[in-house]
Amino acid sequence: MLELFLSAFITLFVVIDPPGCAPIYAGLTKGASAAQQRSMAIRACLIAGVILVIFALFGEDLLNALHIELDSFRIAGGIMLFVIALDMVFEKRTQRREQRAEKVVADHAGKPEVDDVSVFPMAMPMLAGPGAIASVMLLTSKAQGLENTLVVLSALGTVLLLTLLALIAASPLMRLFGARVEAVITRLLGVLLAALAAQYVIDGLKGSFGL
Repeated sequence: MLELFLSAFITLFVVIDPPGCAPIYAGLTKGASAAQQRSMAIRACLIAGVILVIFALFGEDLLNALHIELDSFRIAGGIMLFVIALDMVFEKRTQRREQRAEKVVADHAGKPEVDDVSVFPMAMPMLAGPGAIASVMLLTSKAQGLENTLVVLSALGTVLLLTLLALIAASPLMRLFGARVEAVITRLLGVLLAALAAQYVIDGLKGSFGL
């Protein structure tokens, strides 16, 4: 049981990558209050957890029923992440936020509207992305019996809990570096996210065409 837990934990930790998602989340939620960031982080982890549990238990049957290959998830997720990466690099999100702030009604008390990134892109496709879905489906397919399946799901829950802590702590740490450094880091992370998105698409195309 312990060996299975450690194997599942290490696999999911590497694929979901809480330390890597945290600074990206901080960049996506720039301008949001601490309460908003915490709320979105909790929602993102909960939604990602529900998605991964569903695919862990019913993933293969669902994909077969819909005639959808996992490589399609890689390609679609890569395209969506690339769009987000462009916004991070060119600060289009900041421009949109400023435009919406001018249209805020009185009941918002002058607070700018903040994009809710909990569902997209954080929960899906960043946390519950093609890699995480494939990994959790593979782990549960190898786990024989209810007890082993519960061990895999407990490992998933542990990883998501660590992810939640990383997301909540990301913004306060980045604020220590100041606005200029944060802007540089956000753009750099946008470039890295674009590379990750491109890799998703490449992997999906390779799998689809057997390259």
